[in-house]
Amino acid sequence: MSTSGSSLQKAKFQKKRLTQDQVRVLEASFKAGKKLEPELKFQLARQLGVPPRQIAIWYQNKRARWKNQSMELDYSSLQLRLEATLADNKELERQVENLRVELQRAQDAAVFSNRASVQVPPVQPCCDGGAGRWGNGEALELEELYACLMLGTNKGSNYGQSSEDRDFVWL
Repeated sequence: MSTSGSSLQKAKFQKKRLTQDQVRVLEASFKAGKKLEPELKFQLARQLGVPPRQIAIWYQNKRARWKNQSMELDYSSLQLRLEATLADNKELERQVENLRVELQRAQDAAVFSNRASVQVPPVQPCCDGGAGRWGNGEALELEELYACLMLGTNKGSNYGQSSEDRDFVWL
């Protein structure tokens, strides 16, 4: 008798696999609402010909799978946003560094420019072809002066004169 009682218990707890049509009906019902109300559970059980407990378990498992998929999608989305933000951050850091270098160059040039301005007395014209730029007493930038000295060796410049012969005033 114990063997027949045990086989009855197995038959009682053994559930049938759902057919594809039954799964489609349950999927459509799940899309409409993630929560299974008792009256919907009994209606689906009657419609599909399965015990209400099997419907409840299917819903519970489906909600768990749906939640995991939802979390995976959220994670993927957040991962993409993080990567994009990190790339933007890296680009901004690169731009900040470039701006710092540019600012330092500008500050160095301003300091150097203040120290390297030269008052040139009226002497022979150099690079401007005799337009008198040097002859009007303007302060020349060091780079302009250097260019004139380098280019003007054959144009009658005072390049090559001794330092006593030149009347440069360094500020």
